[in-house]
Amino acid sequence: MVMNFSELHPMFAAEVRGVDLTALSDPEEFAAIRAGMDEYALLVFRNQQFNDQSQLEFARALDGELHTKTGISALTASRLGEEALADISNIDGDGKLLPHDDRRRQYGLANRLWHTDASFEDPRGRYSMLSTRVLPEHSPNTEYADMRAAYDALPVDRCSELESLRVHHSIAYSRQTLGFEFSAEEADKLAGAIQPLVLRNPATHRAALYIAAHCSRIIDWPVPDGRLLLRELMEHATQPQFVYSHAWLPGDMVIYDNRATMHRALPFADTTERRELRRVTTLDV
Repeated sequence: MVMNFSELHPMFAAEVRGVDLTALSDPEEFAAIRAGMDEYALLVFRNQQFNDQSQLEFARALDGELHTKTGISALTASRLGEEALADISNIDGDGKLLPHDDRRRQYGLANRLWHTDASFEDPRGRYSMLSTRVLPEHSPNTEYADMRAAYDALPVDRCSELESLRVHHSIAYSRQTLGFEFSAEEADKLAGAIQPLVLRNPATHRAALYIAAHCSRIIDWPVPDGRLLLRELMEHATQPQFVYSHAWLPGDMVIYDNRATMHRALPFADTTERRELRRVTTLDV
């Protein structure tokens, strides 16, 4: 099968047409997807008929070991019975919409902040594969930022300064910025991880900013100075020229490289309209 990549943005993101991901078995086909990820950092596949099991199997075949230490698992077990399958939904175990004050809903609101998946773990997340199952009538877009292009646009002297910096990533921190409160036991499970501020793709050697709402501080810097720099970089990286906005359709599968992109969900009426997606994230090992 010859895969055709159609650019969706001048800097990154492409749509791949005529591919049934659930039927892939040829190693060369998986290699073509990996090569496309190295080039575009985000790939869109339309009309994919995944169920939970086939999505897990595809993720393992594409990229190996799966991330299971999701942040929400510190609060509650997954209603899906599989921690590697992140439940990007607004319903409870009985299929009812979560009420406005439900802790699971309040926790999930931070998905509207710019973030990367599993940067708060070691090893960090590599590819995320987000599959639509149920969309509301007025489905919100998800925005993605090309962190490689954002890095390339920085002055050379600034890039040199950033290369040696390390950052603490904590999913508890990103939730706490919105006022979400954790118990002591929950907080103990979400200690976070230290990551380089700049990552390089081992295949292409292209650099990218590795930042997110999860970034709590720069290691060995005074906290206020570090947070000001992180805020400056976030504002820089999310300028319109670096952003692709994905309009979801039923059956969409979007695969994105967490080492090269950052994303956020746009708001929708999540207490009146049902929305279900599933995300699987692989480990950067």
